[in-house]
Amino acid sequence: MKVLFVSPEVYPYAKTGGLADVSGSLPVALKKLGCEVSVIMPYYASVRRYTEAFPVCLQDLPVNLGSRVLPADVRHGWLDHKLPIYFIQRDEFYDRTHLYGTPKGDYFDNAERFIYFSKAVLSWCQATGFKPDIVHCNDWQTALVPAMMRFGVDKYYFDSMATVFTIHNIAYQGVFDVSVFSLTGLPWELFVPDGLEFWGRVNFMKGGIVYGDAINTVSQKHSQEIQTPEFGFGLDGVLRAHSHKLVGILNGVDYEVWDPATDPLIAANYTKHDLSGKRKCKSELLNTYRLPQDLFNRPLLGVISRLVEQKGVDLYPPIMDKLLSQKIGFVLLGTGEEKYHKYFMDLAKKYPDQAGIRIAYDNALAHKIEAGADIFLMPSRYEPGGLNQIYSLRYGTVPVVRATGGLDDTVEDYNPETNTGTGFKFGPYDPEAFFSCVMRAIKLYDDKARWKQLVLRGMEQDFSWEKSGKKYLELYEKAVSYRKSRI
Repeated sequence: MKVLFVSPEVYPYAKTGGLADVSGSLPVALKKLGCEVSVIMPYYASVRRYTEAFPVCLQDLPVNLGSRVLPADVRHGWLDHKLPIYFIQRDEFYDRTHLYGTPKGDYFDNAERFIYFSKAVLSWCQATGFKPDIVHCNDWQTALVPAMMRFGVDKYYFDSMATVFTIHNIAYQGVFDVSVFSLTGLPWELFVPDGLEFWGRVNFMKGGIVYGDAINTVSQKHSQEIQTPEFGFGLDGVLRAHSHKLVGILNGVDYEVWDPATDPLIAANYTKHDLSGKRKCKSELLNTYRLPQDLFNRPLLGVISRLVEQKGVDLYPPIMDKLLSQKIGFVLLGTGEEKYHKYFMDLAKKYPDQAGIRIAYDNALAHKIEAGADIFLMPSRYEPGGLNQIYSLRYGTVPVVRATGGLDDTVEDYNPETNTGTGFKFGPYDPEAFFSCVMRAIKLYDDKARWKQLVLRGMEQDFSWEKSGKKYLELYEKAVSYRKSRI
């Protein structure tokens, strides 16, 4: 099966979150399962360090944006040295420090940027004669592609190609003023409640849901959650109407990148058979954050997160004084809203011997936290799939999570009576529930025998892409069958 994987971000070339990790590893897994996969994304500033290796393979590709024709260059490279990746280059749209906006807010022209990207992808297909069986689109930035394939001026070229739309984060839908609709080249007949219209505005994600041949989100539980008002962010009714083509497929993990036995970014490698390297990783992590080695025999809590309320960041301020009174260590890595930048930096000043804070994106440090921390915190308000809790399990870093979405699907709550489980979960989105759950973990940490058993059970879990990749193949076949029935 021939697949074109369309994503606004792909690791290692550009990343703001788990979407990039999935986009960097799922195509590789699909190739191993026999698919012929190509990936395409924008040519951001972050990709420029690879410029010499990624030559222009197509110059001045004409792309219509409303009444204008704005040519793009297309560059060609390789993902994981295994499969082709293409980059749409239009510097006025993508040569920027950040992908979608700064900490102060989104870029003002995001609608234009991703309408352009979507149209450029389809123009590239036509210019090169490329006809995949599946066009796999990801999140709102690519969600107009299915509608453009069905109703654009060149719809007959794409008629036989099936589309899959993956919702990674339904809170970010790409909702814009109706004035941008004319840039899409789509007929105004689609600007209706059953189409792209959303309370008088244009909703890009709604387009992927309505016009995609198959839809999925990144965990089984979340596919059910988003059909409710609490988690649907206004699209729950649309998703219920299209539930016949909606499934949940849990994210996999690339254990070639995330495995403490081989990870080149950590202080010492280790396995479930020999955990001595994890002790060295903890010592190095304390040094990295300039925290005293006196914390070595106390629980060290780690956080790697976007600092936004979706990730449960608002649950920390009410409990951190109580938590740090337990004489534990706390390290955090992340970026997000300015108010949380300030809060955590002030926390580090207040507790210089216990709290280490880095307001940054740092992939190498993320690996060091997974390896060196004892407990990993993910109190998300909602979490479609989640990856860090899975990384934590493999690294022997016990996850404390809220029981939502993929977190609930991947972490088994510790039961002291049966001595079973792989981590700790709490239900109500409440600071005290979070605090109580963390304290359960801290208390068990002092029981060295049971703690080690818990760590080892987590390290034995397998969330590799092979199983999830096969489910995507099944979804592709379903989409192809659906498309054939519609021709």
